Amino acid sequence: MKLNFLILCCWLAWANTYAQIKPDTALLGRHPKAGHFADLRGVKLYYEMYGAGKPVLFVHGNGGSMRDFRHQVNAFAKSYKVILVDSRAQGKSADTGDSLSYEMMADDLNALLEHLKIDSCNVVGWSDGGINALLLALRHPEKVRKLAATGANLWPDSTALDPWLYKKILEWDADLAKQISDPVKRNQKKLMHLMAVQPNITLEQLHKIQCPSLIIGGDHDVIIPEHTVQIARAIPKSCLWILPNSGHSTVIHYAADFNRITMEFFEKPFREIREAGRFE
Repeated sequence: MKLNFLILCCWLAWANTYAQIKPDTALLGRHPKAGHFADLRGVKLYYEMYGAGKPVLFVHGNGGSMRDFRHQVNAFAKSYKVILVDSRAQGKSADTGDSLSYEMMADDLNALLEHLKIDSCNVVGWSDGGINALLLALRHPEKVRKLAATGANLWPDSTALDPWLYKKILEWDADLAKQISDPVKRNQKKLMHLMAVQPNITLEQLHKIQCPSLIIGGDHDVIIPEHTVQIARAIPKSCLWILPNSGHSTVIHYAADFNRITMEFFEKPFREIREAGRFE
């Protein structure tokens, strides 16, 4: 009995400590109190936590870091427990391995949630982070209550990516292959090659996602809007949001709208609109 009481006290003290840490965007990604490393699946994953309430996990895009969500952290931490993580081989989560896949990163996210003893959470993913969010919902469905994915793609070709970007990715991938003797360039090559040959998710696979999903893109996104529509249509409980006059960086240039709409989506029950309801 005494042991259980002590465990409870320790847990409350731990939770209270995180609740008292206020986000500081200047320190995001290097906060001495909020930041921690977790040895998971062969990688030291760096993460930071702020606020209290229902947990929301943020997953950044290729070559980025948790700092990409500097326009979200303060808004969400007022009502949620915010979990930010640097994906493997990016930010402060170094990865010396010679292979990388979106599935590996999705499994890393699951391992981090297990490490934090979080049974389920809402997930926000941008770009590659959106891909990881979709795969987390597919591979570990019990972990995702709802997800919001902006600028995600299912496969790497010019039907999903803007043709200019797809051509550039292939060029950059080939150029970096000549510079792999440099450790920094070798890591960049690993990340660029990831986008050149992955992901490889089918629309049929998305039928298995059961959590309500908000699928987002800009009308001038590097992800072709029609591809974003395909993603939304393939998920049974989905909402589609195409931002007008927007490129890929919806979380930055439309931060206020993104934060408000996403939090509303997380809080409101999912509403199925069918048959006569389509007139509403």
